[in-house]
Amino acid sequence: MQAYSLLDLSPITENSDAGRALRNSLDLAQHAEDWGYRRFWMAEHHNLGGVASAATSVALGYIAAGTRRIRVAAGGVMLPNHAPLVIAEQFGTLAAVYPDRVDLGLGRAPGTDGATMRALRRDPMTAADQFPDDVQELLRYFEPAQPGQRVQAVPGAGLRVPVWLLGSSLYSAQLAAAMGLPFAFASHFAPAMLDRALHLYREQFQPSQYLDAPYAAAAINVFAADSEPEARRLMTSVEQQFIALRRGNPGPLKPPVDDPEMIAPAAERMQVAQALAETAVGTEEMVSAWIDRFLERTRVDELIVTGAMYDHDARLESFRIAGEILAGRVR
Repeated sequence: MQAYSLLDLSPITENSDAGRALRNSLDLAQHAEDWGYRRFWMAEHHNLGGVASAATSVALGYIAAGTRRIRVAAGGVMLPNHAPLVIAEQFGTLAAVYPDRVDLGLGRAPGTDGATMRALRRDPMTAADQFPDDVQELLRYFEPAQPGQRVQAVPGAGLRVPVWLLGSSLYSAQLAAAMGLPFAFASHFAPAMLDRALHLYREQFQPSQYLDAPYAAAAINVFAADSEPEARRLMTSVEQQFIALRRGNPGPLKPPVDDPEMIAPAAERMQVAQALAETAVGTEEMVSAWIDRFLERTRVDELIVTGAMYDHDARLESFRIAGEILAGRVR
């Protein structure tokens, strides 16, 4: 493993607000910088009452302004929601202000519900199909402007902001391989195709001006604490969040509960357990052993750690423990 990084959805907790969530994210990023995390990822989600990072480029600018060296990364921007030129300008602006600290991860999912897709002016019938062309257009905006080029990203042209493809299926893995781009898999909530996607990405990778060899990342959840029961308790907040989302009633992140069986009927809890299969939960020793098995199995170049927790101090402690574990795995 070459690096470890952190994905933060800037969780809005019950009885709090987005301002507090973003200030907590900055505090987390400042600690993560000291703990050796290479990148601080934030993701575009819309119309979710528990996520404060919808305006991803703005949120990343806030994080970059309050840190010194950690890279800020979109994990990701849902490109079909936007004109490629707008995203090139946004991330070109970030790269102009914070040179060599910005990464742009792209996804083709809407990151929201149907009504919000329409509010974003996204056409669900065509937007996803245009994704490869949109990625190519965006990459061109980051190249030096050519004589006579009528449309340029200002800032953006010539900055060559590193672009990643993100996904939870085989499609993005194969597209990233064909385009010679780094690839990150969202195994923290959609683990089913992780191993197959990594295999296809490596098998089909074509060297490009961006990469000579494949570079793969995968995301896991980590809930680490002094005891296994406490770590398991911390995880119940995100389990409640998943169930609320599946029921079509998303909202702020709820406090943890002592008994996981209180969350929902067994059938719903089983579905959530499948979605969160790639999760390390327990003491430092338990999490360390779990991570070793994951790294041995996947051979990822970069491990992305995430985990929404109600208590900010508990979240800091969990990521501190993960950072100490992972620091010893970097080669």
